[in-house]
Amino acid sequence: MDSQSEDLATLKAELALARARMADDAATIARQSLEIAKLKRQIYGPRSERIARLIDQMELELEDLEAAATEDEIAAEQAAARTTSVAAFSRKRPSRQPFPEHLPRERRIVPGPTTCDCCGGSHLRKFGETITETLDVIPRQ
Repeated sequence: MDSQSEDLATLKAELALARARMADDAATIARQSLEIAKLKRQIYGPRSERIARLIDQMELELEDLEAAATEDEIAAEQAAARTTSVAAFSRKRPSRQPFPEHLPRERRIVPGPTTCDCCGGSHLRKFGETITETLDVIPRQ
């Protein structure tokens, strides 16, 4: 019974996905036919008020189709969420590799302040040391 219910849930999810794709395709077709009608009107000019009314009607139908496609997509996502249980994926952060040893290195020491900027006192403490490696780009000659 358990495998049958899982199969039924999978079939329902696939059906919902197919309906969502069909609604999305219908909305795409309606959008493209509306664009064609607008372009024809732009090229040949307004022949009659009937064409303008047809374009307005097509725009309303397009809005309805897009709303139905969105509803079907949401239903498909919900059905798929009920059937699939996927373990969470945690992305590993890439570690930056050190520069190759054959590159020349230059040591620069930046002296720290000798007095406090706020009060002018000379009693300062060393917090730590920051070592960075940067690669200078030499333009081609």
